[in-house]
Amino acid sequence: MSRKPALPFILITVVIDVMGFGLLLPVLPALVGEFTSSRDAQTYWYGAMIVAFGLTQFVCAPILGALSDRYGRRPVLLLSIAGLGTMFLLSALVQSAQALVALRIMGGALAANFAVANAYVADITTPEKRAKSFGMIGAAFGIGYVIGPMVGGLLGAIDIRLPFYVAAALSVLNLLYGWLVLPESLPHRPHAERPAFQFRRLNPIGSLYGLTRLRNVGVLVAVIGLANLAQFILHSTWVLYTQFRFDWGPRETGLSLFVVGLMAALVQGGLLGWLLRQFGERRLVIAGLASGTLAYVAYGLTTVGWLMYAIIFANLLAFGIGPALHAIISKAADPKEQGLAMGSLSSMNSLLAAVAPLLGAPLLAEASHLPAGDWRIGAPFFLSAALSLIALALAVVHFRRHRKKNVAHVAPLTHG
Repeated sequence: MSRKPALPFILITVVIDVMGFGLLLPVLPALVGEFTSSRDAQTYWYGAMIVAFGLTQFVCAPILGALSDRYGRRPVLLLSIAGLGTMFLLSALVQSAQALVALRIMGGALAANFAVANAYVADITTPEKRAKSFGMIGAAFGIGYVIGPMVGGLLGAIDIRLPFYVAAALSVLNLLYGWLVLPESLPHRPHAERPAFQFRRLNPIGSLYGLTRLRNVGVLVAVIGLANLAQFILHSTWVLYTQFRFDWGPRETGLSLFVVGLMAALVQGGLLGWLLRQFGERRLVIAGLASGTLAYVAYGLTTVGWLMYAIIFANLLAFGIGPALHAIISKAADPKEQGLAMGSLSSMNSLLAAVAPLLGAPLLAEASHLPAGDWRIGAPFFLSAALSLIALALAVVHFRRHRKKNVAHVAPLTHG
């Protein structure tokens, strides 16, 4: 395509994609509830859907990333968007929890395209500007979550399946936008200079091992893992937790997710540059992890619904953790393997997203029969706080050992 690759092109793609997923967040547990007969069963089946989605992403994220390294970002994005639209539409038509799980497996295989979006950004930005650019991707996520869950909650109040049809329509819109407008970010790199696509090199365990081999950033992979696992436990239990604790429905849940997305957009899209100048990448990671640890404890202890919003606003530094850490690791990877690097991180996150409900859902299910004011209902968030605290300790030790340089070595992720 004749258009020059630029950040706004991929940001629009991400916004539309995230809106589709955001539409479903307030209503998906309720849809599962239509096929189950008790709170326990609803919690476990909802957890099974998240596990299936995450495990499939774990396997497929490095593959999509490597495909984009070899064949370009644009065709991989278009293929995944088309598949996601199909998944959204079929989800509105199914009549069993088992069918929903099967469709989430399909969706997990295709939703790993966010790794491709991050690789697109790495292609078109210089290393010193990469943290801010990843922050813009985070802001695009935030905007999608601002609009998606709010609209999804309102539509779900009309018909529980209506958000699925709207999400499918958004995927069609995104596919048309990508086909007609989105340029390729690797237009001038000859195929001979692109990494060969070999399945034997793309197993997710091997790609994660490749990340840990990057000198001076290997420990940060564990930091990202622990921090994201804590966040995924919160994500996988938020809707049901707020229902059990505050008797929130799709509308209230959608509003709370709207506020989360708004904060992500404001911090990562507007304040991140200032935060990076004030703190630097390393200190922003430390401050964000400390803030997040306290926020998890507060989420689990509060018995008043409106305080959840106050905690979200107070936890603004935590929204800078992801962009700062992704920038440090991206700068340590070979420029020709940004797709695989981002895919490996996405793969790890997907595995953790699958593990999170296995940890959080049983804790919440065991406490689901307790009175709304009982502090034990917050058990999943207390576990998140403990994981975040461990991540904070690892980050402090790591940065103290590597004071002089953020990155000392660029290495390939794959090895044969």
